[in-house]
Parts: sequence; C-alpha cells; structure tokens
Amino acid sequence: MSCSDCKDIPLSTFPKQWTLFGSRCCSCWLETWLCPGGMEFAELIKTSRVDNVVLSRPFVPCVTGTLCVTSHHLLLSSRAAENMELWLLISNIDAIEKSVENLYGDHSLKVDGDRSSVSSGTITIKCKDLCVMYLEIPGMEECLNIASSIEALSSLQSITQMYPYFYRPKNLNRQEGWNLFTTEEEFTRLSANTTNWRLSYVNKAFAVCPTYPDAVLVLRSVDDEMLKAVARFRQGGRFPVLSYYHRKNGMVIMRSSQPMPGANGKRCKEDEQFLAAVLQPDRKGFIIETRSIQATHQARVKGGGFETKANYPNWKRLHRPIDRGRGLQESLVKLVDACHDQSNSIDRWLNKMEASKWLSHVKTILTTACLAAQCVEREGASVLIHGSEGRDATLQLTSLAQIILDPACRTVFGFQALVEREWLKAGHAFQQRCASSAYSHARLKHEAPVFLIFLDCCWQLCRQFPCSFEFNERFLIALFEHAYASSFGSFLCNNEKERFTEKVQDNSISLWAWVNQPSQLNKFLNPLYEKNTFALWPSVAPQSLQLWQGLFLRWNRSAQHLEEAWDQTTHIMEQAKRKPTLTNQESPGQAE
Repeated sequence: MSCSDCKDIPLSTFPKQWTLFGSRCCSCWLETWLCPGGMEFAELIKTSRVDNVVLSRPFVPCVTGTLCVTSHHLLLSSRAAENMELWLLISNIDAIEKSVENLYGDHSLKVDGDRSSVSSGTITIKCKDLCVMYLEIPGMEECLNIASSIEALSSLQSITQMYPYFYRPKNLNRQEGWNLFTTEEEFTRLSANTTNWRLSYVNKAFAVCPTYPDAVLVLRSVDDEMLKAVARFRQGGRFPVLSYYHRKNGMVIMRSSQPMPGANGKRCKEDEQFLAAVLQPDRKGFIIETRSIQATHQARVKGGGFETKANYPNWKRLHRPIDRGRGLQESLVKLVDACHDQSNSIDRWLNKMEASKWLSHVKTILTTACLAAQCVEREGASVLIHGSEGRDATLQLTSLAQIILDPACRTVFGFQALVEREWLKAGHAFQQRCASSAYSHARLKHEAPVFLIFLDCCWQLCRQFPCSFEFNERFLIALFEHAYASSFGSFLCNNEKERFTEKVQDNSISLWAWVNQPSQLNKFLNPLYEKNTFALWPSVAPQSLQLWQGLFLRWNRSAQHLEEAWDQTTHIMEQAKRKPTLTNQESPGQAE
C-alpha cells in the first residue's frame, strides 16, 4: 500500500488475523498492525481482510486486490498496481447496500456447509461526497462481516475516536493554521476604519452564549452588563454581534437569534437601546427575518417572536423565508436522485430537477443576500439578520452579502477567514448538519446541507464573475468534502465550546494548514483572477442559475477535458505574466 508519504508496503507481509488501526507508519500517520483486542475498534471489525475483492468505481477500470478494514479506512491493494487502489475514509461513507448469492442458484441468505464457500456478495458504498462504488467480495460470510464492520465504524459518536485525532502527516504540525483568523486580528483591521466598535470578552469561558466564541465585536457604547441582559432576551444567548463593517459609508451587518417576547409581548429595554444605538442619527435600519410571517407568529406561542415596530421604531422588518432543515435535506436527496437518473429522457430529467427545488433554494438565498447587500451599499442602512437560532440561514446571508460587497472575501485567504468567522466561530452545527449526505437511510433530525448550498451559491457567483475570485471550483469542492468527512479537525463538533471541551485544537490538524501549503494552494488558484474592487450583483434569473455540474455530476461523467482546459489556461496565463512588457521605445525585435 502507499500514500503521498509512504511507498508500497505489500499487504501480504502482514498476518491475516491482524487488524489495521490508525497509528504511525514510516514517516506519516497511517496505519499500524495490531492484534485484535489491542484497541476498542477491534470489537467492531468482524473481518479485517479479504482477498480477491473486485473494486468498481466511476472512470477507473475494475481492479482485483486485497481489501482491509481498518479503524478509519477501507484499503484495497492490487499486486498489478503500483499504488493503493482504494484509500477511503470510513467517515465518508453515507450508506451501504449489500446483496449476497451462491453459485447453486439459491439466493437465500441462509446457506450452510460447502455452499458458503462458493457464495459471493456485493457491497454498494455510497459516499458523502456523492461517489458510488462497488465491492464484489467472495464468500457470503465475509461480505456480511465487512458490511457490518463498515456500518459500525461509520457511525462512531465519540469525537476522540474519529480520524482527525489520529492523523499526523509529517509535513504539518498541530500548531499550524489554528490561529490564522483570530477575532483580535479582525478587531485590529476594524480599528483602522472606525472606533465605534470594540472587542468584548463578555463570553469568556462561554458564560453567556454556548454557541459564540469567547471574543466578539460589539458596539462600543454598550457595556458588558447590557450585553448580558440582551443575551437573556435572545434565544440561546445569541445577542447581536458585528458581522461586517462597510468602509464606504460606515453601515454594518449584524447577526443574532430571535428575541423572546413570547405570547405576552415581553420587552427588554436593553435590547431596544442596543439596536437604537447601532443606528446613526436620522438613519433607518432593516431587520431581515429568515422566517415567514406565519412562522414568527407561531414562534411567539412557544416563547419566541420578533421585534415589533412599536418597540423598535427605526427598524423595518423584512420577511424573506428561507427553507432549512428537513425541507432542504429532501431537496438534496431529490437532486442527487435526478443526477443519477440513467434514463435517456430529457423531459424526465428536467422534471425531476425542477421537483427537487434545489435551484429555487439557491435563487432565494442569493436574492436575499443581494437584498442585504443593497440595504448597506445603496440604501445606506445597517442590517440585522436572524431567524430562530441564527445558526443556519442567517450565516448563509451574512457570508454571501460580504462576498458581494467585500473583494477581500473573494481571495483564498479571505474566504478561509470568512468560513472561520461566519461559520465555525459563529456556531454552525457542522457535526449535526453534516452527519449524513444524500444517501443515508437514517433520516436524522438535525441534518441539512446548509453549508453545501452556501458553497453552491458561491459557485454561481464564481461562474457569473469568473475573473473576480482568486480561488477556483476545486477549492469549493474541497471545502464540501472536508465539511462532511475529513482528516482534519476544523469542522469537528457544533461550536467553539464543544471544540474547546474536546480539545480539538490540541489533538488534530487544522484544515487551513493543509490548504495553505504552496503545493496544495496552487491547485486552488484561479488563473483568470484580477482584483475587482466593486460590488458583485449576480443575476438570479432562471437562465442565469445552473446546476453545479462540477460537483453533482462529477461521478457521472468524466471531467478530464475540463481539467485539461483549466491546466492549459493556467499555463497560458503563467506564460503571459512572464512575457516582458514592451515600452513605447522598444520594437518587438528589440524585446526579443
């Protein structure tokens, strides 16, 4: 077997009864062979190794080799190949389907004696990155044992059992990447443009809000005692915090959770004073509510609610309902089903695409993000965005509005900072939302592709403004893959408090350390990039929004020609940058 750091290690050199576990091998953190029982994973692995397994997957010829089940990976190696044919992170497996039969024609699972020796089975592996592959395994018992082992290992609940806690590449260390985007550095940049906002540690040790970081940016005129009062009036303690400051006119975008007036219309003077203080004299503000009017009134019955005009006279509430939760998850399931439809009927495919409503969700989110950006840029007004908890649709809108307005967010480094600030530190529940993808049979309560559809919206912007983004499609796809299954710890847990409790930073590698390696970063750069200091106003007309084929269809049709075209484009642009510029006095002959 092999990886980027290790050369071939023949699987035949290890005893069949031994099991692979995450540990150090050679110069990288790969696998060490331990006898079963040496670790708690051993009891989950019923069969650790099977020979003569046939692997089938998109765009790759079928290969026969030895399959090994490890604590965190499925490995398949073939003597006919120089490199490992399969190195699949088990946490990337969304669902499996198994079928077994025997060569005597009896398809019953209950076969005995010699018949089991001539039986075979097929395991269909459906991954969270939407890839589907097949393993043909000789022997019914081996097939069922492998399937059972995969199901057990892919449903680990403890954070400390997951692969990022074991992954130790030789060229990265645990200190890199974690402190690249601190709130303190963000405040330093903000201070160069305004003194109206300050850095507050009111949430130190997560005492006020469990889903906020310990440091937040708040209005300078509001002291910490008032913040605590406001937090008690907002769901989950998520009081309004600064998300974006517009340098052109001093307007801001803030985010929070819903207020809690309840059915009795309870008031909080501190909350009212806080929002009034945000607005400059003679200015109006907009509250973009991501729930429908009906949903906000229903929330009042349960203790929640909204900001009433009488109590917040200078704020105008705009209802722009955005689907989330189960509705969004079902939309993804239908979209992926349409993309895998093998029928040749274009009408059937278009009908299934429309029925999925995925692009309708994309349009709604982009339209509302543009609304928030227009309020700031064109209306000269500040904006507060929230729904109920303010951890899903709210973050989509604050992030996209910044990409529309701020050219810094369109760079690779700036986009990393945006994801860190507006998603990870802002408390998006990645562990719950990305627990499963489009194939899982277990419909969990909290799963939803909130971050995925945000990346889709970013791709739509990149496609409409191909020269305004420093990163390319590969970068967005990489973030999607690592959000659902990763060797790195950045997307573990649901908020900063959980990551602190589980000591994620002390025990895993940051994704940003890997992304920012020069060899890796070059793969994510857009060769056509030219800095655009203007706001981007995308079209949301039906003909302007397209299916993200590079992600949703990448396992259905080869992208070889597109990859070759991008490589050639990169080469041409590099050549153009190296070409000497002619002065008015020089002739082409002199320049040569």
